[in-house]
Amino acid sequence: MHGLTQQQLNLVTRKSSAQAWFIVLSDWVLITSALGAAALLPNPITIVFAILVIGCRQLSLGIIVHETGHQTFFESKRLNDFVGRWLSGYWVFSSKTDYMKGHLRHHQLAGTPEDPDLKNYAAYPVSRKSFRRKVWRDLSGQTGWRRLRSIGRTVIRYNTLNIEGRRVIRGGLITNLTFLGLVTLLGQPWLYLLWVAAFISTHMLSTRLRQIGEHAAVRNQQSADPRDHTRTILTRWWERLFIAPHQIGFHLEHHLLPSVPIYRLPTLHKLLVDNGYLATDLLITGYPSLVKRVTHERSA
Repeated sequence: MHGLTQQQLNLVTRKSSAQAWFIVLSDWVLITSALGAAALLPNPITIVFAILVIGCRQLSLGIIVHETGHQTFFESKRLNDFVGRWLSGYWVFSSKTDYMKGHLRHHQLAGTPEDPDLKNYAAYPVSRKSFRRKVWRDLSGQTGWRRLRSIGRTVIRYNTLNIEGRRVIRGGLITNLTFLGLVTLLGQPWLYLLWVAAFISTHMLSTRLRQIGEHAAVRNQQSADPRDHTRTILTRWWERLFIAPHQIGFHLEHHLLPSVPIYRLPTLHKLLVDNGYLATDLLITGYPSLVKRVTHERSA
């Protein structure tokens, strides 16, 4: 299907706990550095910068949930589970177990009308006016407020939840209240508000851009060939910092071989391009180009 040799497959599917730890630690270093800059020099520039950086890192925590759910991140299954919960998922009230149930169906049904993620991108391309409205809803907190209300309702219904649901709520409250407690002890409780502000604004926009980047306005959403229904975006450093963390732009490669860890996707991409399996017309460079691809002039 992809023309790779067994030696190349072994190379790109090899797990590395060191590289996995680098991703986890780099995310938390960026989060704490952004908060530290805002605390030391509180002004509109550092505050906006922190919200931009933290929102993208919150998406990255979701990416870690995704990777640990596929069991492709760490060499140890137990470590995958611990990091996917306590160092990533719980912080954004995400359940690795529940997420993977839907995500595995997405892998199985991508390119069909039964794809559970189809609702996230089926309407594209949309008008530029419609797209600007979506961006405004995300950045103004309207989309994120609905997410917060959903979390709140789940907390209220705690006693009716299944074991996994209760575990996620407990973990989410423990991690977030610990975070609030720590910044309060440091005399900076307002920093927790930056975490929440990022979660309901830039995190929502990064999530939307990720969704449309992966599958919106592709060659053929109803094709069995991943090259038709999934996209690769080649990202610049500032896009990886503010929009699409790490190597999530290589989504076509992920659909072709879900067993490849995220830190091996650039290598897989190069191998597939070199052997002619990925043509250049399947690639987009940067999110500005993506926005042009998924929008048009006509009013909604």
